Amino acid sequence: MTLALGIDPGTATTGYGLVRLMPDGELVAVAFGVIATPKEDSASARLAALFDDLNKLLKKYKPDTAAVEKLFFTRNITTGIAVGQARGVVLLALQKAGIETYEYTPNEVKQAVAGYGSAEKRQVQEMVRALLQLEKIPKPDDAADALAIAITHLNTARYD
Repeated sequence: MTLALGIDPGTATTGYGLVRLMPDGELVAVAFGVIATPKEDSASARLAALFDDLNKLLKKYKPDTAAVEKLFFTRNITTGIAVGQARGVVLLALQKAGIETYEYTPNEVKQAVAGYGSAEKRQVQEMVRALLQLEKIPKPDDAADALAIAITHLNTARYD
C-alpha cells in the first residue's frame, strides 16, 4: 500500500494531497489541503514557514513517495520566480526526508487524470473527485491539483 504525496507548489499557498494505492488498485484520499503563508511576511519568512509546515506533514504521514508539479513558464516573471523558489524549498524538504520525488508537467497531470492533456481545470477536478470517490470536488483548487499530481504519480508508477 503505497502512500504518495502530491505537491502543487506556491509561495502564498502550496497544495498537498496524500493518496494511498490499495492492493486492489483502489485509490484512497488520506488527507489534503494547503500550506498558506501570511502575505505580510517577507519572502524568506514565507519560504521558511513552507519548509517547516511541509516537514510537519512529512513527519505526520510518512509518505513513501512524492510528486511535484514541474514549473511551467508563465507570462508573469515575478510569479514564476516565486513558484520556483517554493519548488526549491519543497524539493529540499523531500530530499532531506529521504523521500524519492518525481516531477510532472501540468499537461502530463491532465493527461493522466482526465485523459486529455489540454483538459480544463474543472474536468481534472471532477475526475479527481470521481477517482477518489469523494462526495465533492476537493477545495481549494491547490489541494485538488495536488491530489491530481499524486494520482498521476501512482498511476504512472504502476506501469513503469
